[in-house]
Amino acid sequence: MKSIIIIDDEKEICESIKFILEYENYGVDYSIKASEGINKITSGNFSALLLDIQMPEMSGFEVLKKVKEITPTLSVIIISAHGSVENAIKATKLGAFDFIEKPIDRDKLLISVRNAVEQSNLIAENKEIKKTLTGDGKILGKSKAISGILEIIDRVAPLETRVLITGENGTGKELVARAIHNNSERKDKPFIEVNCAAIPNELIESELFGHEKGSFTGAFQQRIGRFELANKGTLFLDEIGDMSLQAQSKVLHALESGRIERVGGAKKIEVDVRVISATNKNLKEEIDKGNFREDLYHRLNVIPIHIPPLRERADDITILIEHFTNDIAVKHKKPAIKFSDDAISLMQSLPWTGNVRELRNVIERIMILVDKKEIKRSDIDFLATTGQSKIDDIIDGSNSFHEFKEKAERAFILKQLKENGWNISKTAEALDIQRSHLYNKMKKYEIEKTD
Repeated sequence: MKSIIIIDDEKEICESIKFILEYENYGVDYSIKASEGINKITSGNFSALLLDIQMPEMSGFEVLKKVKEITPTLSVIIISAHGSVENAIKATKLGAFDFIEKPIDRDKLLISVRNAVEQSNLIAENKEIKKTLTGDGKILGKSKAISGILEIIDRVAPLETRVLITGENGTGKELVARAIHNNSERKDKPFIEVNCAAIPNELIESELFGHEKGSFTGAFQQRIGRFELANKGTLFLDEIGDMSLQAQSKVLHALESGRIERVGGAKKIEVDVRVISATNKNLKEEIDKGNFREDLYHRLNVIPIHIPPLRERADDITILIEHFTNDIAVKHKKPAIKFSDDAISLMQSLPWTGNVRELRNVIERIMILVDKKEIKRSDIDFLATTGQSKIDDIIDGSNSFHEFKEKAERAFILKQLKENGWNISKTAEALDIQRSHLYNKMKKYEIEKTD
């Protein structure tokens, strides 16, 4: 249950808010003394704080400062009968999420609390997430490519420069975006991700910019968009190459003006957001096809970072294997294992069309299926999906690197489909892609089930 705490010296106000929020299935606690409320926050786990300004023991601004020192991720909503512009500005500068005037409007309260809880959860999740290439928060790898990427991150992270990250699926584009954010001046502010490929075109504008109640069929209440949620922080636009042209136009306007409008709204809302984008597509080719705006491309591509596929940096595989085996051993409460030199050599020879994400999945599969303290090549020969000779055949039969990648990808997808009994959901999960993407791949490579 989402837990809310109220600090207000008027017990009647606390009880009234508690009644409203509990009816909406929130867990609610309150304190009429500021010091008592701070102690509860220190020992508890709350998603949002509703805080009065005028209190006898200490002011709401003093409480806000202390709370932000104790738990920076807690979203704080100021509630006050003294709703001056000066108070609102001061509260915002101290890190308040929102400002609500008394007497409190029920609908506005619920909208503000819902958005505050969502932001707190997003920030908390971002701090806990461990992504594929990480080890103690660091990008792992010893290849020249990774060293070069780390140098660029060190240079651009402290700046406000926009970055465009390119690379195949599974190479770690999101990881690089997070590393830039975590080493920037915005590191204590939200990191908000939008997967443009996963959101239908008719909903992408609402997702990015929010919408007003009644702005379209199904808009039963106001929604705060990702640009607003990322205010003062970083907005990561993943798979930007899949965004509709109409949404691209609005993103361009937001980048140029620093202001957005919710769908169905007329109010200009200022946002201070650093935008980092990523794509697995060649955006110059998409521009030529009329699928991507050239002016937006130049706005986003101030600092380009290209992450090469794993097969082009085999030196990193040894380090990644060691990290993943330790991480997975902890996850499944299994003893640590090691891979022999010949097993690692085999792993380094594979095409890894799913890149680092695929490598981690394969290691997890091996650790579950092979009950040994040391994994030898003979234990994992099945990984050479159709045998090394078949891989050599693919290489010899390819006239270009692009053709080789497509043939290898087709062979791997076909193997996964067979292993999962042609169950699309299971196969998509094994490949760590969406079902719609798997269907598109099957159509592209003319893969059909055979008896």
